[in-house]
Amino acid sequence: MRVASSRCASLLAAVALAAAGLGAVSGCGSQQKAGDSQEEPTHRARKVATAWDGSAASSAWRAGYHPMGEVVQLPRGGLLSKADVQAYRAQSFVLRGTLPATWSKSGRVAWAGGKSLTRPLAGVDESYNTLAGGRKGGKPHLAVTGAKLGEMRVDTSRGPAVVPAWLFTLEGYDSPLKQAAAVPSKLPQPPIERAGNVPGYPIDRLVKISADGRSVTVVALQGACDNPHMGAWETPDSVVLSADVMGKERDGVCTKQGKLQQVTVKLDRPIRDRVLLDAISGKPVAFKPLHGPSPSWS
Repeated sequence: MRVASSRCASLLAAVALAAAGLGAVSGCGSQQKAGDSQEEPTHRARKVATAWDGSAASSAWRAGYHPMGEVVQLPRGGLLSKADVQAYRAQSFVLRGTLPATWSKSGRVAWAGGKSLTRPLAGVDESYNTLAGGRKGGKPHLAVTGAKLGEMRVDTSRGPAVVPAWLFTLEGYDSPLKQAAAVPSKLPQPPIERAGNVPGYPIDRLVKISADGRSVTVVALQGACDNPHMGAWETPDSVVLSADVMGKERDGVCTKQGKLQQVTVKLDRPIRDRVLLDAISGKPVAFKPLHGPSPSWS
């Protein structure tokens, strides 16, 4: 039997990440065209859950390797100075050593209970370029003096896993910076088309799942004048989030400016291996950290 619930969560923190145009001045809280009838967010969320639950897409999701947490692990104890933190967030790295010339082309992703999956591995040069953002380091910067293939723990859609990782040696540090080398599985094709007549905006990213799995923190785009709310429609197989708009936050002329805001949504029960979905796009919500490099599986 399917169990469903819908609730609203207040905005916990505004994240000054971006500004974007959101259409006409008079239409800040909606994406529908003039004359179109709107679909209720709860109805849309229920449709998305129905399409995904028990589908081939859901089976493919559960069989794959999809990171749902950090794929970069800082050296033990964290970075040593504000300058190093600044360099890491700016992806300012310099190479002062030799990277391995050969490595295994595939590796094993392992979950508790003996389940595992063989995935292709990103090369050490590709992984380093991801850390460095494809740029040459300026000042301040972190210096990489070498690398070797090892392992790290990553939170995934199937629970914690031990995955192959590149262990980069940093100048001045006793332990390495780790970056997952296993290439994430391809996302399954959503079994439902994107909505074009639902109020609100798509969710930008997942930034955190609480340790107990009972809340998720996401970043969503909102209009400057909107009074936003986040709804969660839960079933045994999925959690569908709706970045809804409950009227205007203030009176007056609504500008075209938009902002990305961080929202934490409490769930009725732990998310575990349920797929986290965006109601408007019908796609899984991609994990992307707020700071630092991280490959996106979206």
